[in-house]
Amino acid sequence: MRQVYINGEFKREDEAKVSIFDRSLLFADSVYEVTSVIEGKLIDFNNHMKRLDRSMTELKFKKLLNHEEILTFHRKLLELNNIKEGLVYLQVTRGVADRSFDMPKEQIQPTVFAFTQEKKLMDSPNAKNGIKIMTLDDLRWKRCDIKTTQLLYPSLAKTEATEKGFDDAWFIRQGYIMEGSSNNAWIVKGKIIKTRQSDQLILAGITRDAVMNCAKELGYEVVYKNFSLQEAQSADEAFITSATSFVTPVIKINTSQIGEGKPGKFVTALRAEYIKQAIKNSI
Repeated sequence: MRQVYINGEFKREDEAKVSIFDRSLLFADSVYEVTSVIEGKLIDFNNHMKRLDRSMTELKFKKLLNHEEILTFHRKLLELNNIKEGLVYLQVTRGVADRSFDMPKEQIQPTVFAFTQEKKLMDSPNAKNGIKIMTLDDLRWKRCDIKTTQLLYPSLAKTEATEKGFDDAWFIRQGYIMEGSSNNAWIVKGKIIKTRQSDQLILAGITRDAVMNCAKELGYEVVYKNFSLQEAQSADEAFITSATSFVTPVIKINTSQIGEGKPGKFVTALRAEYIKQAIKNSI
């Protein structure tokens, strides 16, 4: 039975409970981070914690969490569950209070829980074969830069995509690609890589930042700028990035084949470089 962490204690997953009055359940008033694990070590942990702080601050949580304490229970979870490859999911809610649209004015104790999940990250079929993307209108709220648990529309989008024979969906707003259901979107043309600039309409990905540095190491120029669906469909290569997919090639967007319809040389090299650097800097 998997061991999970909740509010300072480690419990069996069937024993961990959250109050029905927790604001995460009633209002999605909570934030989260997912840290990938390779060879039993955490990838980009410190940057995930910085983004957690930002999300909590943007939602006006009363108090931030201690990063060293989070690191300690992350490592303990890996040990208890013998996780060598996979992820640690961390969620922080505002806490328990009587149901009211007004946020509690007094400081209440946040609910903090985390669990592990085994997942093949290195030997990924999607990385070997590439994925197919469909596009949908972006109907999300306009604070996508905050990593909240308000994920119903991305979930609907992902479900619609898979039901129609695709692997994921990219969102379009005013003719431009925003990002995927749970990933950042990139295209490659010549020696230039393009991904949308960070603002309130997309999540600034932790893996995205690391990949940018890897791309520069490989001699490519990274441009942060809007790109259209037409640009994406005519790209030499395309890919997504996220904490649990790393760098994954996109071989089809709607009805258009990208490049030769298989993972390209650059994206393959970029994934290898990212993994090398991620392992090197893991903790």
